[in-house]
Amino acid sequence: MFRLWGKIWKDNHLLQDITIVDAAEDKNRTKKVFDALEEVCYAFDLSKPIWLDKNIKEFQRHDKTQFGKDSFVEQISFDCLEIQVIEEDW
Repeated sequence: MFRLWGKIWKDNHLLQDITIVDAAEDKNRTKKVFDALEEVCYAFDLSKPIWLDKNIKEFQRHDKTQFGKDSFVEQISFDCLEIQVIEEDW
């Protein structure tokens, strides 16, 4: 099972969070991450963020990254959207 935790932060306070579960065995890890991120954005009514080089490197190293205002086309009313893989099958 694959689980991704999405969180919205403002001034070091957690405003919203959601956990997305994907039990599909026919998807690779990348597809699960992108699908889960899309679900997080839909739940929070956000456009999908742009993956910058720093996000890719952070996510590859730590299974976690933060999307700030530079990653969104529209203005955001929070500091960052953080995603983190909290469980996955190998």
